[in-house]
Amino acid sequence: MASMHFDLSPKLAQKLFEGEGGSYHSWSSIGFPMLGKEKVGAGRLVLRPRGSDGIVGMVLPKSSEEVVFRLEKGDVIPVPLGAQSWWYNNGDHSEEVVIVFLGETSKSLIPGEFTYFFLSGGQGIMGGFSPEFIGRAYKMNEKEATKLAKSQTGILLIKLEPGVSIPKPDRKTAEKMVYNVDAAPADVDVKGGGLFKTLTAARFPFLEEAGLSVNHVKLEANAMHSPSYTADGTFQAFYVSSGAGRVQVVGIGGKRVLDTRIQAGQLLIVPRFFVVAQIADSEGMEFVSILPTTSPAVEEFASKKSVWNALSPVVSQVALSVSPEFEEFFKSNMQKTTVLIPPTNQI
Repeated sequence: MASMHFDLSPKLAQKLFEGEGGSYHSWSSIGFPMLGKEKVGAGRLVLRPRGSDGIVGMVLPKSSEEVVFRLEKGDVIPVPLGAQSWWYNNGDHSEEVVIVFLGETSKSLIPGEFTYFFLSGGQGIMGGFSPEFIGRAYKMNEKEATKLAKSQTGILLIKLEPGVSIPKPDRKTAEKMVYNVDAAPADVDVKGGGLFKTLTAARFPFLEEAGLSVNHVKLEANAMHSPSYTADGTFQAFYVSSGAGRVQVVGIGGKRVLDTRIQAGQLLIVPRFFVVAQIADSEGMEFVSILPTTSPAVEEFASKKSVWNALSPVVSQVALSVSPEFEEFFKSNMQKTTVLIPPTNQI
């Protein structure tokens, strides 16, 4: 157990529902207490074919228009609080579409879990009202009202019948509401180390609607994402999309509270002010991190941006209790590195 009596171990999502159209998996705040502590929600939606192209429809809060756009691998889509959306796999092949939801949940019914508000289906609000109320609201007789309220038998996921045509995406809409992080230029690109990309509202204004920022990290074989922490009192949620590696987290008081292996499909929540570092296995590792702020303040400990390099030499020397020569050696090593560190034989 970690300090504050919270288990920080990375966890896989638990399957909540599976049907002909796909499955939905969730990380519960009961089995993953850090979700409730930091008020972050996480889910994983798997849509079966029709194929490998995703389509999303969304009605934003205070809007009376539906926007429709296509999904591609690596797309980041902010979903503002109160937005109504549908998600569809439009291909004709065998490949599934996997969508990972990560977000801040301080306004949810249960902090640490998303509050889903279904319009239709077996858990939708239409079936919750009596035929009398439905009839009065939509000016129908009892038979018509019952048909409207009770005709939706599917729960969460529905497989469409052949011949049903879903609305076509609007490319102009996608330019404003979708950002493909895979195609974006890297902020840090290190040979043998990997790629680091940061996505904020400054680069993608629609992120402001969700109040989030995103980091995307691709580590090469045996490379390291050096120690970092948030200096503004925000948590970090890490989702590993591929590969595996080792992760360490150091908490308040300098105590190592986590030292374990992390792999594809697992979620890790790092509390505010805790320091985290990852080293990829021989297969490499790719992950995204979500921060609940549009202007993140992530500090690095072992790169040329490290706070150690900003401190006066004598201050560092006294604080670390080392000789002036060793203090100079310590800082000179950091001048050669970034947040991504290749294996030792490649530096």
